[in-house]
Amino acid sequence: MLQKSILHLDLDNFFVAVERLRNAQLKDKPVIIGGTAGRGVVTSCSYEARRFGVHSAMPMRMALKLCPDAVVIRGDYDSYAKHSAVVTEIVNENAPVFEKASVDEFYVDLTGMDKYVGCLQWSRELRTRIIKESGLPISCGLSVNKTVSKVSTNESKPNGFLRIEPGQEKEFLAPLSVRKIPSVGKVTYRKLSFMGVRTVRVLSQIPPPLLVREFGRSGLSLWKKANGIDDTPVKPYRERRSLSAERTFRTDTIDVAFLRKKITETVTKLAFELRSINKLTSVVTVKIRYSDFNTYTRRQTVAYTAHDRILTDCALALFDRLYQRRQLIRLVGVKLEGLVHGNYQINLFENTEEETNLLTAMDKIRNRFGADAVRRAL
Repeated sequence: MLQKSILHLDLDNFFVAVERLRNAQLKDKPVIIGGTAGRGVVTSCSYEARRFGVHSAMPMRMALKLCPDAVVIRGDYDSYAKHSAVVTEIVNENAPVFEKASVDEFYVDLTGMDKYVGCLQWSRELRTRIIKESGLPISCGLSVNKTVSKVSTNESKPNGFLRIEPGQEKEFLAPLSVRKIPSVGKVTYRKLSFMGVRTVRVLSQIPPPLLVREFGRSGLSLWKKANGIDDTPVKPYRERRSLSAERTFRTDTIDVAFLRKKITETVTKLAFELRSINKLTSVVTVKIRYSDFNTYTRRQTVAYTAHDRILTDCALALFDRLYQRRQLIRLVGVKLEGLVHGNYQINLFENTEEETNLLTAMDKIRNRFGADAVRRAL
């Protein structure tokens, strides 16, 4: 059986790096990207700003108290998407199999390439080409699986490369904080800390049944990752162009309030699906079909987003422009197009901290109990 070889690539401080390509005067300055309104949140920040304690998802007002001299930029996701596409194309031209995990993160399966060119040499050459052709810094990690490669990438930052030799996974991970393990968030870290578990070495020595008792099914995954075990495959990249959903009614209706409610519910589900697959949309299309089967559509371009409120407002406005005949309607539909990879928080440049927290909380409930488990009041 061939020894697995997985390369992880992560564009360093991606949004800030793109802004510095556009404006060289930002180099070496503390930069904060996010909501410019008084109650906005930080989407990203430079390493210089991080030294003051600034971090993503922090309220903007707090960030500016910590770093009052920071340059604040609202951000331009269209530009970020274009630069991401440049890097994606470079990877696509060279990689045998790759997965685009987010707008700035990739996995490449190089298994078997040591027989020909050598995984280490190939990885270094790819990294060099990306830096040269995109102008963006990128860090890489190479190991036998996705977890160890991702951790090694993070340990090599900024703008570095780290290879973990086969068989050295546990030794590499052991002294690190458990927070370095992918998927260990604040809640899990807090619980592990209460158990006296702060390093990966200690976590790796806990009996799996105990972790399963405390953390459910994810407990076994924690134990495996702590021991350098991860058989998750690299999922071949396929660009999904659109998401859509339609509602055909049992009885044709002219009830505008009912129609608007159904459009809102449809958009909410599609937006949740977008966020679940780490996608953003830039085009909203609404369709209505009258009882005589005449069908009409309207579409509108929006700034890249996956936020319920923004997409719902757009869809309802399109519906109001469409529904002019005041005849019975048998079907309504919504389509989201122009999809790109990216976390929805990327585009919340004007959202408040409360909105961000609300949307995150609602998604957690939906992930656990289903897409229909919670919805906004109309």
